[in-house]
Amino acid sequence: MITIEREPTTPGEILNEEFLQPLNITQKQLADHLGCDVKVINRIVNNRTSITAEMAVKLGSALGTSTEFWLNAQQVVDIYRAKRKVQNVPDRLVQVG
Repeated sequence: MITIEREPTTPGEILNEEFLQPLNITQKQLADHLGCDVKVINRIVNNRTSITAEMAVKLGSALGTSTEFWLNAQQVVDIYRAKRKVQNVPDRLVQVG
């Protein structure tokens, strides 16, 4: 059986395509509302920085989602990328059972 894993949707893509564009909110407007520099939002939207716990709290509150929604989205991306980066994954050390 062949499993094809597509790269997960990044939190930046979600932020832009599911919130900013449909709600007609600019990156600057969101940044001002969150009390951060527009560069921070731009880096998230363009996948140049990860969602931090603090930013997840702010986004969750401002956009009516949970903190966990943003952190889980980031974690899925991080794990996907780590699995592709790690070359030599060790076998199980201890057999259970």
